[in-house]
Amino acid sequence: MGPHPAVAAIRLAVRRVLHDILTEQNSQPTPPSPGQTPHERPSSPLVLVACSGGADSMALASALAFEAPKLGIRAGGVTVDHGLQPGSDLRAEEVVLRLRELGLDPVESTAVTVGREGGPEAAARDARYTALDAMAVRHGAIAVLLGHTRDDQAETVLLGLARGSGIRSLSGMAAVSGADGRYRRPFLSVDRQTARKACMVQSLPVWDDPHNADPAYTRSRLRHEGLPALEKALGKGVVEALARTAQLSRDDADALDTWARQAEASVRDAAGLLECAKLYALPPAVRRRILRRAAIEAGAPAGSLFARHLEEVDRLITGWRGQGAINLPGKVVAQRQGGRLVIRQG
Repeated sequence: MGPHPAVAAIRLAVRRVLHDILTEQNSQPTPPSPGQTPHERPSSPLVLVACSGGADSMALASALAFEAPKLGIRAGGVTVDHGLQPGSDLRAEEVVLRLRELGLDPVESTAVTVGREGGPEAAARDARYTALDAMAVRHGAIAVLLGHTRDDQAETVLLGLARGSGIRSLSGMAAVSGADGRYRRPFLSVDRQTARKACMVQSLPVWDDPHNADPAYTRSRLRHEGLPALEKALGKGVVEALARTAQLSRDDADALDTWARQAEASVRDAAGLLECAKLYALPPAVRRRILRRAAIEAGAPAGSLFARHLEEVDRLITGWRGQGAINLPGKVVAQRQGGRLVIRQG
């Protein structure tokens, strides 16, 4: 008799991602680190799982522990203590013990200091990824698995829709992201209930983070109020449809990004300045991508550059009425000069 369907589903998702990782590794052999000869490198590649102790990441850890040895992969784990709740250090120690019980090695807990920039959720996320990056580098891990589910993806799409910041924000979380594709999300096609069921049938203890039910957090309100209301009004297929929207949006956004990169050379003059007439002839979605890239190259922080900024710059091309310079984040200035668009530090 095979495993429970929920356990089979999470193992299959992880197996597919591990196969992808190995295929990439085999097609692009990495040179040894400085001072390290090839025979000194570990014989088996290391994949880490980021685990909070919640159902999603515990299910992921259990699947990695089961699948990795069959493929000659070492499986390790890391838990991040954000220090945002009393006893969070003890909770992190418990997670470390659980991961070791699953057979993961190395396993590490790392404490971070969460700042305030961008709001509490964004600050915690930034601190977490900084810590995960550091551990991956320290242990020479070829990938870090994250437990985001299809439900998380649906929430991310809705949050992007509410921001009104374009098709890229509707594309949700990527299955592969980070430096050199370090981060992998095997569960984007697995729903949250399947992950929880997999923990239950394997008798894995899980921890429910109170922040996930705290109405002070936008994502928590969306999870407990917004999505249930949408499902009540539109039916149970909303989460799956939103996740599918994310993938379709990502495909479209990737295609437009490629088009913009290819078109950029054709709209610059011999001095490298952007020609307004040639920009005007491009579709708006392509033109605004070129403007965004130019602003970032001039020093505008990507995270502070919003659709409204690009709309103002775009009007220098499509609605030219002798406007003055447009001030952008990062002290970057955009202005039209003799049929050219100049974007530079002010």
